[in-house]
Amino acid sequence: MSGLRSRIVVGTRGSPLALAQGQRAVDALQATYPDITVDVQVVTTTGDASQETPLSELGLGVFTKELEAALLDGRIDMAAHSLKDMSATGPEGLTIAAVLEREDPCDVLVSRSGATLAELPAGAVVGTGSPRRAALVRSLRPDLAVEGVRGNVGTRIRKMHEGQYDALVLAAAGLVRLGREDEATERLDPMTFIPAVGQGAIALQARSDDGELLGMLSAVEHAATRWEVTAERAFLRAMGGGCRTPMACFGSVMNDYIRVVGMVASVDGMHSYRDFVAGEAREAEALGGKLAQTLLEQGASELLEEAGA
Repeated sequence: MSGLRSRIVVGTRGSPLALAQGQRAVDALQATYPDITVDVQVVTTTGDASQETPLSELGLGVFTKELEAALLDGRIDMAAHSLKDMSATGPEGLTIAAVLEREDPCDVLVSRSGATLAELPAGAVVGTGSPRRAALVRSLRPDLAVEGVRGNVGTRIRKMHEGQYDALVLAAAGLVRLGREDEATERLDPMTFIPAVGQGAIALQARSDDGELLGMLSAVEHAATRWEVTAERAFLRAMGGGCRTPMACFGSVMNDYIRVVGMVASVDGMHSYRDFVAGEAREAEALGGKLAQTLLEQGASELLEEAGA
């Protein structure tokens, strides 16, 4: 298109999954603007460099800070993030310019034996690096052993097949984007096993003052996904946005209405608060905040205090 820039540099992490997500962004841009050149630049993040440290100990932004720094200093024009990796409030000067259509937001179980979560024998070892997933597994199956696992999707599955774990809980979207969805044993019900905020969504982040690019990216925005993640991120902000406390929120849009379910749990999964709200999609942000306030009033604030959130 005449008048628009001819080249865009997209920043992404270097894992196979991150590169696949970055390619989704490239494909969306080139489908809309076939005459532009879109280049991918890999940026190593703290989360990539610290593969053995539990994510909850690394703090917020471990997969985004370096990409955001590259964006702010002009090394890249935009960043493609897994939205669930992003903090509830971004740095000044940057904005989520577009959200691509969401992949399956659910979690899946991948097991060596082909057993579902209900079928795993007592004492079986389930691997996950997520406090949310760990708490949900413990709440449903307190007789299982839940242990931490780090590494990209391929590394985690290899460790399972080597015998370190009997099963893993992973994001369905990650397996789909890597072409490995057939390896999932069971898709976990999102109303029971509530997904993480933003799970399955790809956010395209740009500088707030880059009006030309913001206008271009608006053409690849997926409205329903934006409403869903807006509600979820409002919930996360109202809860304090920590990564140590198991919490979850999932918005689902149908026509012009949205249903938002949320949860806050103790680390051992034995105590939790859950509820939902529903209303018009355009009220997504207010609904997410309202849901958080409801859970806090029910007693979730005590769990946050216990976890030091």
